[in-house]
Amino acid sequence: MIYSGTINLKSKGETQIMDITQDVEKVLLLSNMKKGVLTLFVPGSTGGLTTIEYESGVVSDLRDAFERIAPRRGSYAHNSRWGDGNGFSHVRASMLGPSMSIPFSGGRMTLGTWQQIVFIDFDNRPRSRELIVQIVGEK
Repeated sequence: MIYSGTINLKSKGETQIMDITQDVEKVLLLSNMKKGVLTLFVPGSTGGLTTIEYESGVVSDLRDAFERIAPRRGSYAHNSRWGDGNGFSHVRASMLGPSMSIPFSGGRMTLGTWQQIVFIDFDNRPRSRELIVQIVGEK
């Protein structure tokens, strides 16, 4: 069976890191699936998904790492072409990626003890985001 759902978020941008684990769990619960795999996807080119231990130290370290890799104040051809100042956000998002897959069993995601799912909004302004959740599995 296939089940599709969405997660709606209001983000602040500026590399905001949001724990969405409970939101994903709610969609999985609604699906009534017991085992299978779920895929999360971020439409757009300035947001990404990953897993981390969601605690203030890791959140800060991850933000700092993205700033070192693709600095906000760096020179980006995208900014020259479009003038929107978010070239860094496109680079950061492309490095992280827009999707991830998570297996589940017994109706629960098989995440590690300290592993949470996070959405990162790299854009330079607040956004309304709709993440896609597609679940393939058995009841």
